[in-house]
Amino acid sequence: MTSPPAVATRRRTVLAGLAVLVVATGLLVHRFVGGLLGDIAGDALYAVLIYLLAAFALPRSPGMRPALIALVFCTGVELLQLTGLPQVWAAAFPPSALVLGSGFDPRDLVVYALAVIVAAAADALLAKTSRSTPVGHATGRPPEGERPV
Repeated sequence: MTSPPAVATRRRTVLAGLAVLVVATGLLVHRFVGGLLGDIAGDALYAVLIYLLAAFALPRSPGMRPALIALVFCTGVELLQLTGLPQVWAAAFPPSALVLGSGFDPRDLVVYALAVIVAAAADALLAKTSRSTPVGHATGRPPEGERPV
């Protein structure tokens, strides 16, 4: 049976790999997909990335905790845009707009919520399949004919 620290390490490795993939996809969407579709896809990928980072920080937490963290964070960033500060910061350092956005859009709150729900559901499904009983007996030992000599 795999020990809990090994499970957490393996989970973090998978989450980090997925986060890199999401960042790369997000940058491609930002560069090549414009309009409403690009905006929605970018917002969804942003929320998924925040979920992955929260799950990475809390690898043994149930999916609801990283989901709640991601949703609160994304909502906070969106509400921060109402202050105008992200626009000022983006003028001084343009890459900050990729993290903090630039203008409030209530639609983003809906996209964030839906993306976090999908990410948490996918995470729960993957966790469930990875916990399935290994081939062999309920004891975790291999079947009789497969034991090492």
